[in-house]
Amino acid sequence: MTPATQTNWMTAAILAARLIYALVFIMAVSFKLMDINATAGYIAAAGFPLSLPLACLAALLELVLIACFLTGAYFREAALLAAAYVLFLAFTFHGPSHWAASQAEFGFFVDHFTFIAGLLFAAVHGPGRILALGRAWLNRPLATAR
Repeated sequence: MTPATQTNWMTAAILAARLIYALVFIMAVSFKLMDINATAGYIAAAGFPLSLPLACLAALLELVLIACFLTGAYFREAALLAAAYVLFLAFTFHGPSHWAASQAEFGFFVDHFTFIAGLLFAAVHGPGRILALGRAWLNRPLATAR
C-alpha cells in the first residue's frame, strides 16, 4: 500500500502505534532514571561488568528510540534497533536459564516476541505520512546568516 492510498483509520492506527512504542520506552527509561543503581544491580546480576555505564547507555538508547518513534525520524532504523534490543533483553533477562526459577519468566520471555513482531512490522511499513520527519528535512543544509 502506498502512502497515497493510506486511509484515515490507517493513519490513526500508525500514529497510535508510534505513541505506544514511545510510551513503552518512556516507562522503561523512567524506571531506569528513577533508580539507575537498581538497574545497574540488575545488569550486574545478569553477569555483565561495568553495569552502571551499561545502565546509562541503555537509558540513552531508550531516549533516542523515544525521539525516533515520536518524530518519525529514522523510524525504520529505530524500529529495527529496538527489535534487536528487545531480543537481547528477552534472552539476557528472561531466557531459558531463568525458567527453572520461575515459570513466569517464560511468559515474560514470550511477551518480548510479540513486541518484536510489532516492531518488525513497523520497520517494514514505516512511520506513516503524518507527523513524520522525512530524511529530506533532516538532511537539509542549515540556512546561512546574511
